[in-house]
Amino acid sequence: QLQLVESGGGLVQPGGSLRLSCEASGFTLDYYAIGWFRQAPGKEREGVSCISSVSDTTNYADSVKGRFAISRDNAKNTVYLQMNNLKPEDTAVYYCGAKFRICGSNWSGRSAFGSWGQGTQVTVSS
Repeated sequence: QLQLVESGGGLVQPGGSLRLSCEASGFTLDYYAIGWFRQAPGKEREGVSCISSVSDTTNYADSVKGRFAISRDNAKNTVYLQMNNLKPEDTAVYYCGAKFRICGSNWSGRSAFGSWGQGTQVTVSS
């Protein structure tokens, strides 16, 4: 059974940092692109970042460029999302999902991804 588990969320002050982890079980991440998405209360789930299995190509939403960094450690079967200079508008539940090989031009659309984890809450507040 393909499963992703997110962790690393928490409460942080504006300007702070968090590192989220997305660990896979039941399959190897070597052949999958992993996308990070977030969903705030009353809003649609939106794409935050994606990393392909081919050349580790990365994509970012404009709202997080320069602040977030996605990376993968295939030996640990884990993808990370380093989040720096966090803002209150980053508050949301963060999810990771998998799709085969590459993020593609439509990477920010959730319908292309599957095997969603349960999410991890990130709250940015003073």
